[in-house]
Amino acid sequence: MRLALGLLLAPALLWLLALIVLPHVDLAVLSLRERIAPRHYAASLAQYRIFFAEPLYWHVFVRTAVMSLIATFLTLLLAFPIAWIIAKIAKGRAGSLLFIVCLIPFWVSETVRTLGWMILLRESGVLPLILVKLGLTDVPVELLYRDATILVGLVYTSLLFMVVPLVSALESLDNSLIEAAYDLGANGFAVLRKIVIPHAAPGITAGCIVVFMLTLGNYLTPTLLGGKNSQWFTEQIYTQFITRFNWEQGAAFGFLLLGLSTAMVVIGLRVSGQQFGEVMRRT
Repeated sequence: MRLALGLLLAPALLWLLALIVLPHVDLAVLSLRERIAPRHYAASLAQYRIFFAEPLYWHVFVRTAVMSLIATFLTLLLAFPIAWIIAKIAKGRAGSLLFIVCLIPFWVSETVRTLGWMILLRESGVLPLILVKLGLTDVPVELLYRDATILVGLVYTSLLFMVVPLVSALESLDNSLIEAAYDLGANGFAVLRKIVIPHAAPGITAGCIVVFMLTLGNYLTPTLLGGKNSQWFTEQIYTQFITRFNWEQGAAFGFLLLGLSTAMVVIGLRVSGQQFGEVMRRT
């Protein structure tokens, strides 16, 4: 029995070891060394000291974290009513159709989706021309390269990852609990606060964790929609690895981003009072 279980788990463990554990170990080694001469290195925390000594780096780091939190919150606000309609209001094919509508954007790659937003929002794009024809603006307005545009793109690319765990959590909510609450005189806000949200807490936590991690590590959407003003930390990592060939600094930046992501997951679980295993079952 144990041999059979080991054989079944072997591919997953091998994949985990080869594609996750070993690369992270290698990055950890890279981040903790300093080049003192060609092909000569010494153990050092210099890469991390550079991060804290350079205001640009930690400013971009904090900005990325704050923008990711805002995008996660906006995604939750948009996804919750959609998930409620799918799970509790829409019946039969209507719920399936609405879910497919949320799924349609993911039938194409993130690059195509982001380029679509660029075509829609650029100065010569569709939306600025519509605003001119409606008389809302005198000339086409450049809608790209703004923080709001980046948030729109991030929410758009993350919506499905919030909807799925929310639908899973809300489907298990017994409608009789809501009916009993109304019969006892509770209003809609009280039902939402005391019944719906506590029941959906594992799904909310799971969705927020997934969306925050995806947003925090996103490179393409902030770079294309925000341009040079995006100031996204993954762009700093890309610059260190690809442009400057400074793999030690890039590895340190990567681990700092990983540390932030891990810290936010732990904080989210503590605040919501959820267990990690329970949350992962919702994803």
